[in-house]
Amino acid sequence: MQIVAGRFRHRPLLTNPGMVTRPITQRVKVSLFDKLEPWFIDARVADIYSGTGTMGLEALSRGASAVAFFEHDKVAFDLLKQNIAALKVEDETFAWKVDVTKCSFRPKGDAARFLPFDLIFFDPPYFHAERLTPDTMLYKALLRLAKPDISAPHVRMLFRVAVGTELQLPPQWELKDVMEYSSMAVYVFQKENSGNSEPVADVEESEESSDG
Repeated sequence: MQIVAGRFRHRPLLTNPGMVTRPITQRVKVSLFDKLEPWFIDARVADIYSGTGTMGLEALSRGASAVAFFEHDKVAFDLLKQNIAALKVEDETFAWKVDVTKCSFRPKGDAARFLPFDLIFFDPPYFHAERLTPDTMLYKALLRLAKPDISAPHVRMLFRVAVGTELQLPPQWELKDVMEYSSMAVYVFQKENSGNSEPVADVEESEESSDG
């Protein structure tokens, strides 16, 4: 796997072997990112369920101003840190080893400058997406992600699932587009700003966070 375009073009990236984090194929990444490239310019990006960071680092290469990575798997997180170090982008990134379903998405201290997010990659395990209902922890995480201090009013969220998955997201997220690539689909959501929102309690993270 390598970065496709931008200032880090052709730089190699470490990926996690196996299907734990399902890295996107190079061909699909080229097609997807070429279409979405205008969205990256000066954007504050969240790469959630980031794996080794191939999506967020591609966005950074193509003009994003900063990327926050959220990943719980230890092997993937260690490889993510190595990728960040290899590109020497510690000052432009924030890597948080955390369970996304229990996360506030609110980095503390200096890392708060990564908020609010303008663009979100959301790539949960397929079986979590297939079982997404209002009583699940993932659904509640999506509610927290819609908070105005976490995501910007104009935010776009790219939600990756298996083709044919029927998603039930909180009403704060409005479906705008669906892009299909072989066996996977990318749903594009924007935040609904009609005031149809419900209060969501903050959570306490048990994991430690670490800067880039």
